[in-house]
Amino acid sequence: MIELEVALGERSYPVLIGAGLLRQAGVLAPYLAGNQAMVVTNRTVAPLYLDSLRAALGQVRADVFELDDGERFKTLESYSRIVDALLEQRHSRSTTLIALGGGVVGDIAGFVAATYQRGVRFVQVPTTLLAQVDSSVGGKTAVNHPLGKNMIGAFHQPGCVLADTDTLATLPEREYRAGLAEVLKYGVIRDEPFFAWMESGAAGLLRRDPDALAHAIETSCAIKAGVVAADERESGLRAILNFGHTFAHAIETLTDYKRLLHGEAVAIGMALAADCSVRHGMIGERDASRVLAVIRALGLPVEVPAGIGASAMLDAMAVDKKAVDGRIRLVLARGIGEASVVENIERGALLATLSAACDG
Repeated sequence: MIELEVALGERSYPVLIGAGLLRQAGVLAPYLAGNQAMVVTNRTVAPLYLDSLRAALGQVRADVFELDDGERFKTLESYSRIVDALLEQRHSRSTTLIALGGGVVGDIAGFVAATYQRGVRFVQVPTTLLAQVDSSVGGKTAVNHPLGKNMIGAFHQPGCVLADTDTLATLPEREYRAGLAEVLKYGVIRDEPFFAWMESGAAGLLRRDPDALAHAIETSCAIKAGVVAADERESGLRAILNFGHTFAHAIETLTDYKRLLHGEAVAIGMALAADCSVRHGMIGERDASRVLAVIRALGLPVEVPAGIGASAMLDAMAVDKKAVDGRIRLVLARGIGEASVVENIERGALLATLSAACDG
């Protein structure tokens, strides 16, 4: 088992990574607040891993709430149903919310934990690659609004993240590849050698080679843990983790969260961010081409879905958490392994990127 720490003083917590962790009886027991718990999962994951999770909880008995599967269910309505269940089953402030599933389950369960009786303990048990390398670490919780993704939420750090890599064996190929988009992001924004490793080792990752996968997950979590420890509430450095995401969230909103997985939208967003970085004179075309080449090698899309126009993208991007006083801010690359938030986006360069991608 690999153990990393997200160093946040009194809110520090471990990220446990390894094969078969859910089969270790009582492994989660030290991270629970008391004898009450509620597992939030979905109808796809529950039949696969709920029994294993019960073993990991030891003697603690947990109620279960099952969501329907998909981003379109990450809503205030679903949030309210979970709160109703907690109240109906008399969960107190000493309860623990346990998220068993992917990013949608983790985000919504975390938001419930952040707000139920002004905050209760929360544990992440991510079962998708994307959740294991990204959304389960860092304490961002949210639900979506029809006008924008993750617009209603809170920062609420988990007490523990348990990433059992055996759960990836049942992950469908499309979802697995979508998770690789977030892995690639870390190389682009923070670690050029890691990017180069992915450049040469994409085939191994696609084969789900155990050693390659373990290295990808550990490196991704270590990079994110370091960034979060330095800037927990995204007042500066942490914003670089959103490379490609402003474009991606706009695409997801404009397609009603139905046509693309989040990681697929991020892959397209990174392609657009690389292009925009070139147009801003921050990177050369060669570096942008390297980013696109790895995205394609991982079997991920780089083109905006048909029917989305540049003006619609621009409007959707304006409804973004990084926007300030109505001005769009973007995370752009300064080279492979380095990124920064650009406050004063050159409108002409951004429109050129969007026009080429959406109308060209």
